Amino acid sequence: MKHEDIIGKLSLEEKCALLQGGTTFGSWGIERADIPAIEFSDGPNGVRHQAGAADHLGLNGSEPATCFPTAVTVANSWDPELGERVGAAMGQEAASQGVDVLLGPGLCIKRNPLCGRNFEYFSEDPYLAGKMAAGYVRGIQSNGIAACPKHFAVNSQETRRQASDSILDERTLREIYLTAFEIVVREAQPKTIMSSYNLINGTYANENAHLLDDILRKEWGFDGSVVTDWGGSNDHAAGVAAGSTFEMPAPGLGSVRELLDAVAAGTLSEKDIDARVDEVIDLVLSIHPATLAAPKTFDQDAHHELAREAAAAGAVLLKNEAIAGGAPLLPLAEGTKVALIGDFAQTPRYQGAGSSAVNSTKVDSLLDMVGETDLTLVGYEPGFERHGGQNTSKRNAALELARHADVVLLALALDEIAESEGADRLNMKLNENQVELAHAVAQVNPNVVVLLSAGSCVETDWADDARSILYCALGGQAGAGAALDIVCGKVNPSGKLTETWPLRLEDVPSSASFPSDEKRAEYREGLYVGYRYFQTAKKPVAYPFGYGLSYTTFAYGNLEASEWDATFTVTNTGTVAGTEIVQLYVSKPDHQVFRPEQELKGFARVTLEPGQSKVVTIELGDKAFRYFNDKTGNWEVEGGTWELRVASSSDDVRLTAQVEVTGTDAPNPYEGRDVSCYEDASVAAVSDASFEALLGHPVPAGGSVIGRNMCFRDLNHGRSLIFWVVWAVLRALKTGADKSGKPNLNVLFIWNMPLRALAKMTGGMVDMGLVDALVREVRGFGWGGVILLAAAIALGWGVGAGIGLWALWILLPILYAFVMNLVRNSGVAKKLA
Repeated sequence: MKHEDIIGKLSLEEKCALLQGGTTFGSWGIERADIPAIEFSDGPNGVRHQAGAADHLGLNGSEPATCFPTAVTVANSWDPELGERVGAAMGQEAASQGVDVLLGPGLCIKRNPLCGRNFEYFSEDPYLAGKMAAGYVRGIQSNGIAACPKHFAVNSQETRRQASDSILDERTLREIYLTAFEIVVREAQPKTIMSSYNLINGTYANENAHLLDDILRKEWGFDGSVVTDWGGSNDHAAGVAAGSTFEMPAPGLGSVRELLDAVAAGTLSEKDIDARVDEVIDLVLSIHPATLAAPKTFDQDAHHELAREAAAAGAVLLKNEAIAGGAPLLPLAEGTKVALIGDFAQTPRYQGAGSSAVNSTKVDSLLDMVGETDLTLVGYEPGFERHGGQNTSKRNAALELARHADVVLLALALDEIAESEGADRLNMKLNENQVELAHAVAQVNPNVVVLLSAGSCVETDWADDARSILYCALGGQAGAGAALDIVCGKVNPSGKLTETWPLRLEDVPSSASFPSDEKRAEYREGLYVGYRYFQTAKKPVAYPFGYGLSYTTFAYGNLEASEWDATFTVTNTGTVAGTEIVQLYVSKPDHQVFRPEQELKGFARVTLEPGQSKVVTIELGDKAFRYFNDKTGNWEVEGGTWELRVASSSDDVRLTAQVEVTGTDAPNPYEGRDVSCYEDASVAAVSDASFEALLGHPVPAGGSVIGRNMCFRDLNHGRSLIFWVVWAVLRALKTGADKSGKPNLNVLFIWNMPLRALAKMTGGMVDMGLVDALVREVRGFGWGGVILLAAAIALGWGVGAGIGLWALWILLPILYAFVMNLVRNSGVAKKLA
């Protein structure tokens, strides 16, 4: 241990207290041992630090900060160095606000387009996600504070997110869902990492020793602190034993008692507690001095310009059709008369909803910024109702305006309720009123440029109604200016998609079961996520992974390849300067162990003047040819002939070369197992037998159980009249919020929250003893009071007396547990004092 001298001065109670939050976003400090409390803050795309009363979901106001583009946007730049600059700016702002640990970036894999939190994540590809996240972490930590990559791991849906069990095979776990975290841990050395809410193969991530100890700490060498997601701890003692450091937010002294009881019972060793306390002390002493010394202000204008640069770099030109056989519509010439149409042009959709929402220092809109361009604005009309529904007056006014313009800039977007933390998307479509308006506008003026804002892919059946489509993703507070920079040609678009855009949701292999509304979320598609599926299954898509247009063109040539790298030439064959994102994929056509058609293993950004050529070398690291063999329990390499593919997108391979790779001669792990459906990615409807063959064991049994981990959304399956009412009220509140167009984050959080989270989210007012008392009521304990009610009436005591007895029957056990929690906490508090 690094800090054995300090640990030796602490009582067991003090050590246990250090392993949890003291406030909603603060740790526990011990002044006599010179261990200060540190401050955490949400921060995937900007600091959300609440100076006053803090809450988990950001309902109370936070300090002004720069809202940078969300991860989906910056990832489209394929520029880890840009990510590092954005991270450095966010880290500087965090330190200026007294924040020691910035909770981000998010790098969960985009398994399905409907995940409500996809806007917070980088990619469907683990290599790209890991490289981008590593850039962010290096930038954040350059300020002396800590980054906290999240959510570790296999966290792919918001539905039941606190009690969903992700069932998947070990190879898929390692290759798809852990590789990004491996890259960020090995290459950026984050000081903390956040465990996810969900279970993985039957064990909560935060108490999963295979995940936290075997892989994260021993295999990857992580020596920092593991932080639970807020309310994500299930069994604190099991978490500490497995390698989890901080239980957040502020569970109160009940969690201290859990650890004390576990040590007394011999189920948790004090050695494990000391190891975690050593991590706490090391973190605190390494970061808190930097926060104390940090300037208390930052350059808001400079950070706004960086946000604008990042938004422009991450915008993707999906379509740019020529006008009557001439030049492409974009960029627009100086003086072009434009009509600005769309509610989002005035009130932009620039960030996601939930704990990542930033109180922006300023927010640009297209309507405000168009005056700074050389375009001639002929007018603005909202055109449609933001959250759906018809408005004939708005529609007609927009069509009339469109007739008087050379070009229509049409701002379309997913609205706030469509994608949010706490809820998954209902479909992959834009609201119908937006699609209908796009079609109508194109009939009166075919020169339509769609500026599309969304945190993930949408169906694009409406694409024929636009000559040009610029995907702005969620561009942050300066996204409007960035979009106009591209429209006017000030910036040549270079962004490329980091997720595949299917033609329709039904084409996604997990679509039939996503999000899983059951206790289990079965990852039956295995390795076949995103382009790995579409290319192996030879299924057409709307826009492929890695796709994006430019105002210039590029030629590739002179490929020289080896087992270690690929060298080739890229030439700008157009008339304007531009940046090409070149991608390197590996493929093994004659494989014995099934694998995707190809996989991304390298990329580079190449900026060229017209006519200029550059020689580019992309190195192949230790992850280029490996696969995880669940029979040997190791990473293995299948030897033989491999194909290196240099591409402009996953569907646009420009150069190929064959290389010979030395293998590890490992046995085929699937020998004797029928995994034939995985050979050609026929995984849209995997049978139980095939999934069991992939897993190597039977599919775990499911079913809802009334216990600590029963979610509030399932209380209607309990046996308590009182909790039936609670369920009905929550459901009504959720339905009302859905109709309003603005997500009620508190209701969404509680709806998917298990009962045991009450002991982790109420600041010590509730402990597990009280949770157990509530569980007894959900199981029907209260109906015993009906016997007392009936007896009181039969004995002539009256209905009032009977109801009183019934209420006492229900309330006394709960009140007893409540009082005992206070009494026990008082005893621990005296020892801590």
